[in-house]
Amino acid sequence: MAPPSSGQMRPSRYLFALAAIFIVLYALVLGTGSGSLRDRFAPKLAIDLAGGTQMVLQARTPDGSAPDASRLEQARRIIEERVNARGVAEAEVYVLGNDKIVVAVPGQSDDGLREVGATAEMRFRKVLATIVDNPNATAPSPSATPDPSASPDASASPDASASEAVTGSAEPSPTETPSPTPTETASQTPAATPTPTPSPTNAALPALDEVKAKLGEAYAAAEAIDLAQVAQGGTSSTVVTGNATLMEQLEPFRDLTPAEIAVLPYNIQYVVPQISCKKLNERPVGSIADPTQRAVACEANGAYKFLLDVAKVEGRDLANADAVINPQSGLAEWQVNLTFSTSGRDGRPSGSDLWGEVTREAWENTGDTWGSGPGAAGVPEKPTCLATQPAKDGSRNVCMVAAVLDNEIVTAPAIQAVLFTESTITGDFTKASAQTLATQLKYGALPVSFETASLDTVTATLGSDYLRAGLLAAAIGMGLVVIYAFFYYRLLGSVIMLSLVLSALLTFGMLVLLGRGIGFALSLAGIAGFIVSLGVAADSFVIYFERLKDEIREGRSPRSAVNRAWARARRTIITANAVTIMAAVVLYILGTSAVRGFAFALGLATLLDLIIVFLFRHPMMTMLARTPAFLSPRVSGLGRVVGHAKSDGASAGRPRTKEV
Repeated sequence: MAPPSSGQMRPSRYLFALAAIFIVLYALVLGTGSGSLRDRFAPKLAIDLAGGTQMVLQARTPDGSAPDASRLEQARRIIEERVNARGVAEAEVYVLGNDKIVVAVPGQSDDGLREVGATAEMRFRKVLATIVDNPNATAPSPSATPDPSASPDASASPDASASEAVTGSAEPSPTETPSPTPTETASQTPAATPTPTPSPTNAALPALDEVKAKLGEAYAAAEAIDLAQVAQGGTSSTVVTGNATLMEQLEPFRDLTPAEIAVLPYNIQYVVPQISCKKLNERPVGSIADPTQRAVACEANGAYKFLLDVAKVEGRDLANADAVINPQSGLAEWQVNLTFSTSGRDGRPSGSDLWGEVTREAWENTGDTWGSGPGAAGVPEKPTCLATQPAKDGSRNVCMVAAVLDNEIVTAPAIQAVLFTESTITGDFTKASAQTLATQLKYGALPVSFETASLDTVTATLGSDYLRAGLLAAAIGMGLVVIYAFFYYRLLGSVIMLSLVLSALLTFGMLVLLGRGIGFALSLAGIAGFIVSLGVAADSFVIYFERLKDEIREGRSPRSAVNRAWARARRTIITANAVTIMAAVVLYILGTSAVRGFAFALGLATLLDLIIVFLFRHPMMTMLARTPAFLSPRVSGLGRVVGHAKSDGASAGRPRTKEV
């Protein structure tokens, strides 16, 4: 039975399809770029070629010793996920020694790097009270009447209308597991004074006794301040700032360093105006890492101190956090969806149950209290949940739960219901701010705390030399393949050369476009992947052309052998390329950043080579099969094979070639 003749195939259709792909690809390259024509065609380069920023994170443990190797590796993976959440950018994240993690990203900006360096554990704490950060407050004249307008107006306090709000799944139905009953805490037991926060055992922090000695009588004056009175005074309380004598006594606190402030009890950190949010945010990493102790923290560049309850929900209890557009809004309103774990581990309740407990306390004004101070007769105060801040509908008080990462508050949304597995944070989000918050929440739970040991800029001088060497190696490799092809296949070598050129142009366009779209950056490892892909492309040529020779040896004419060879070689070519692509996928999933760059480049180039094989190589061979040059054995490079076929056919007493 004769196979379909070459006339039944229309090579022009395949070539037009390939031309359309090139037109669309390079239109996107030009349309999505900016700057000069050269800038539009410039691919994104990795740190080893273009330079960039490198940060060394020093692990900190409570006793100052090196962390466990498994915990450090877990931290490395989470930091790498944070970096990768920003796109494939050839970032390098690796462990150095037994207590450091190195993060390197291409480019000269370190903004993103500083974000991934916020690596303390995430804690969710109920907000007990807030107060205006007023570090510049001075002792008023004894005869002066305190002016509440000296502080920011209470209406500017962080409430549901000014910050984010949390909504989500309401209380479970009777068939669901009920939320655990809030357990009693130390603050619900009458006490004479608030329980001071124990001094962190981090070796970088001074001892509390040393700080007391430095403060002298100022410490005793601060310790005597009634926390409950300050908290009841609202965000613009003048219990302290309106007392001229007390303000003068507290002035020594202004000279404390962030490390010295870190060892002070939480009540003193909260009530002393001279302890600013700036210094609170600059406390050493791990200063408020103990989840069983209350804490004081601020938002980044915030204007309020937050008095926070013990941490009943941790980052490990959060299963997922995603930035999405509000589906119920006709506008592009962004929100952050939270999903808490539904199963417990290590004897710990599920994240859904723990989150339900915290939101119930916040919504129903129950649970922990501020505690009582001197003069309160040891009677704990019932929390009023920011009584001065009504909800939007005016029906109840606003209560907040703060997500604390390191020493700063990432977000403190108002709770609008008792929530469990699913919750949503809404507010005045942009796409960037919603994605940043989701990343901080999702990848905030690290088993080890870190501080930045160094932040350096890596120059690209050596990288440019490597780039030239890599490109030279690629050019030499392609040149050798082309020379061998022309020497061995002659006219068929032109098909090989044009295929490699088109594959290189297609790969280059995709490289530029992927750099803008997903942040893929070309590295030395990536160049190596592209060079190796030349061998993969050459293999497909060898498979096809050698199969073509086999068909001719069997007595078929060169023209009829083209389709027969393609039909039999096609499956082998697809299988070989599929194996290469699968190997690249495995390397990308299991490898480190450099190996992933190699795997991504190899897989991309191999996939694009398949497009060239189907849309150019076979159609071009079909067109050449119709030309007199191809039928000339000496020109086509098939002379020796055709000669053997003729002699074999003559000696057998049968036609020298045949059509099948």
